[in-house]
This record gives sequence, structure tokens and C-alpha cells, in this order.
Amino acid sequence: MPSPTIDELDRIAIAPLRRRPSQRRSARRVERMLDACAELLDEVGYEALSTTRIAQRAGVAIGSLYQFFPDKRAISKALTARNAERFVTRVGRRFMVEEFATVWEAIDAIIDEYVDMHRTVPGFRSLHLVDVADLHTLDSVADAAAVVVGRLRALLLADYGVADSEELDRAMLVAAEAADAVLKLAFRRDRQGDAAIIAEAKQIVRDCLDRRLRASA
Repeated sequence: MPSPTIDELDRIAIAPLRRRPSQRRSARRVERMLDACAELLDEVGYEALSTTRIAQRAGVAIGSLYQFFPDKRAISKALTARNAERFVTRVGRRFMVEEFATVWEAIDAIIDEYVDMHRTVPGFRSLHLVDVADLHTLDSVADAAAVVVGRLRALLLADYGVADSEELDRAMLVAAEAADAVLKLAFRRDRQGDAAIIAEAKQIVRDCLDRRLRASA
């Protein structure tokens, strides 16, 4: 596994850690803990997850784990923060290299990235983006869904000139929450995601946003 970059060290710093890893060796150890948590979530689920199991899978002493995380909930929150950050980064990269003829093509691409992470990223389907505190202000009441929506809204506004408004924010948050719930259903029906239900999730997002996007254009 390659050494964490400076950006990755900064991202680890905003996760719910007891202390920030000050060296790359410590950062790599934290990454192994998060990777182990992701694997175990898919294998045994959250209820059977334990700090002892995570430490054993990561190949670290339990005391080393407790230096950074007080309990399994904190590790799960940090994993969700990492997943949310990776999701937004993937979407941003896709917007940099692809041209979308319409805002709907762009939104479909966002959903496609979310679906692909469900299929390919360990632990992603086991954790909900709406269950973790704000990525940057851990004492905030804002949840990760609001953070993700905010990042994605910024991409859409920059590329498609949609006017900013509280109403648009609210519509996007509702669309994200609804799509998240329906996509979870798609992956409960089929481990690769039920294609018909994924299509319904895309339609729900269109229905939620169509009036607001036309009004803001």
C-alpha cells in the first residue's frame, strides 16, 4: 500500500480521532484500522463488530487502536467520513474529465459513482452517509449528507450556472436522502444493485430537482 499523501493526512485529521497521526507511519496504521473496519462490516455487520476484531484484522495492538479511537462507533464514523470524502473526490475528478450535455446527465453520473462505490468499496454499503457528523466540524448538528450535497451542489452551480438559493439546497438534500434510501433498497434486493430500482432512484432525484432547477436557471 502506498504511503498516505499530505492530502490524506489532512483528511485523516478531520475524522473523529482522539489524536491526529503526526507521522506517515501512524497515518498508515490508522488507514489499516479503517480498512479492517470496512472488511469486517461487510463480513459480520455492525452489531458483531468490535475493537478487538478490528485491531486483530489490522495487525495492530489494541492499545494502538485506542490511541486514535475510543470505540467501534468512532471508527465507523471515521470510515464513513473517508467514504464520503472519496465519493466527492471521485465525482469531482469525473466532472474534470467528462463533458455532460445537460444537468441531468451530470446528476446521473453522480448517482453512477455512488452505485459503483456500493459495488466496489469495502464497507461502503454497510454505512450510511446520513449517520455521521459533519466532516469538518464534528460538533456540528450537520450530517454528512449535507456536506456531500454541499460539495456536489457547488460542482453543479459552477458548471451549469444554476442560481443559489435555500430552496435549491433543501430540494437537493431531500433528493439525496430519498435516493440514498432507494439505492440501499436496490442493494438489498441484489448485491450488484437492482437495475430497475437504481433507475427509480434516478427518476426520484429528477422529480425532486426538476422544478427547482428550472426556477433557478
